[in-house]
Amino acid sequence: MQKIVFYTRKKCPLCDKAKRVLQEIQNEYPFELEEVDIEESDALTEKYGLMIPVVEIAGEAVQYGHVDKMFIINRLQEKTLDL
Repeated sequence: MQKIVFYTRKKCPLCDKAKRVLQEIQNEYPFELEEVDIEESDALTEKYGLMIPVVEIAGEAVQYGHVDKMFIINRLQEKTLDL
């Protein structure tokens, strides 16, 4: 099963919207969703502070800011073919 790492922070409306999109996708394309609060790590805050939300698939940050449902579905399908 594929895994998506979702970098987020509390009180982030854009993150909340992106999480809903990921949950919608998860209903159609099963994957493990790991949610990481960047504020729990100085290194992650420095790396992703202005970019969140960030969606990472197979170790690659594939989208940040606005999360597009079809783009993520396409990336999941591409990564499945790579396996």
